[in-house]
Amino acid sequence: MPAPAPVSLSAMLTTLKAAGEETRLRILALLTEGELNVSDLTDILAQSQPRISRHLRLLTEAGLIERQREGAWAFFRLADHSAGAVAVRDLVSRLDVQDTQLQADRERLQAVRRARADAAQAHFSLVAGHWDAMRSLHVPEEAVEGAIHEALASLRFNAVLDLGTGTGRMLQLIAAQAERAVGVDANHGMLAVARANLERAGLSQVQLRQGDIHALPVERNAFDLVVIHQVLHYLDDPARAIREATAALAPGGRLLIVDFAAHELEFLREKHAHRRLGFTYEQMTGWLEDAGLDVVSHRDLTPPNPAADQLTVSLYLARDRRIITDTIPDQPLHAIA
Repeated sequence: MPAPAPVSLSAMLTTLKAAGEETRLRILALLTEGELNVSDLTDILAQSQPRISRHLRLLTEAGLIERQREGAWAFFRLADHSAGAVAVRDLVSRLDVQDTQLQADRERLQAVRRARADAAQAHFSLVAGHWDAMRSLHVPEEAVEGAIHEALASLRFNAVLDLGTGTGRMLQLIAAQAERAVGVDANHGMLAVARANLERAGLSQVQLRQGDIHALPVERNAFDLVVIHQVLHYLDDPARAIREATAALAPGGRLLIVDFAAHELEFLREKHAHRRLGFTYEQMTGWLEDAGLDVVSHRDLTPPNPAADQLTVSLYLARDRRIITDTIPDQPLHAIA
């Protein structure tokens, strides 16, 4: 790992001034555990909302933390790239974990997370029937996840982006292979479910953002893996979503799409809001190629009894063309029934 870049005298003074106050230092320590919103911090620190907001504003202006809007809420996390970000992470890492005040803060953080998980579970129970009905229509999730693992097992990623993250399951599968992971979903309730699931899995550092898949709230040319898992069939214009996902890819980055093969189950439009009845190989590869990607592998997971109105799940792994050479071989194109 390269040595941290030197920090100027003025930048270090800004960092120390911002961090050098008890409440702000406690906030920084809490944010090493993951993203938190103003309400979380007022509950944990037992301070008023205006006071907490003022501390957060000062830390944000100093570049030590970042603010991410999610509907009417805003979540805060430690900054990744500012001049003082490395210095403040080192500073916080030197705090005594046995400190009485910091221990109490962590205990209240766990209580807040338990309450958040309970609320998320209540929301998920409202839509669980839909998820169960869909799972019964295609090959087991274990088989799909196994195929995803095979497609990506040999790879490491600097940054992963999961679009339509839902429960956060794809992030749980892939986060261990990535230095950084971000999930985007338009539904605030599902983000709450994802956040609770990720915290339960010990992945509280994964970032979640609310946003439109057609206008992503992320950096361009920044991710070396983008995942779109069981999302495109809900969209009127899947090709547009693929183009937007491609814009987020770094040169040579990979796009993994998991969705249904073309089928004729019309009731999915009426009962489950599907806009598209799956996709043919020609449709999907055409969209990928038009977006500037080369399809490097394709796999079909066919249910054991396709005659019983069950669906085939297709996996496509495509790669951005903006690279000449790479030492990591891609898997050959294949199809498995």
